[in-house]
Amino acid sequence: MRIDIAAVGRLRKGPEAAMVADYLDRFARTGRSLGLPPIAIHEVEDKRGGGMVTEAELLARVIPQGAALVMMDERGEQATSPEFARRLADWRDQAKDLCFVIGGADGLDPLLRARADWQISLGRMVWPHMLVRVMLAEQLYRAATILAGSPYHRE
Repeated sequence: MRIDIAAVGRLRKGPEAAMVADYLDRFARTGRSLGLPPIAIHEVEDKRGGGMVTEAELLARVIPQGAALVMMDERGEQATSPEFARRLADWRDQAKDLCFVIGGADGLDPLLRARADWQISLGRMVWPHMLVRVMLAEQLYRAATILAGSPYHRE
C-alpha cells in the first residue's frame, strides 16, 4: 500500500507546515505496526493562472496510477473519524494505493472530482486549502490511533 496527498499550492514554512509535518510523523510512527506506510506529499502549482482545469491537469500528473482517489470537497460526505479509520483500514487490507486530493482556492475541477472513489468534507464550512492539509493530516493520524486502539480518540 502507498498513501499520497496531492495538493495544489506550496506549503511554505510556518505553523501550517509544522503541524502537517508533525501529524504525518506521528502517523508514520503509529501506522508502521499497522501496515500503514509513511505518507508522501506531492505539491503542484499553477503558475500560468489557468484555474481549476490547469490545476486538475497538474494534479493528474502526480496522482499514482490505479490509486483509490479521495477528494477533499465541501460537497462531500461528512464522515466520522471512526468511519474514516474503517475506510483507511479497508484500503490497507485490500493493499490498495490511496491518494487524497486537495484542490486550490476554487476547489476541484468537476471532471477530476468525478473520478473520486470517495468525496469527503471536513464540515459544511469552506476551509482554506492550506488548513485542509493540516486537518487531513490530523485525521490520518487520528485514524491510525483508532486502528491501534490508542486513547487519543475519544468518542
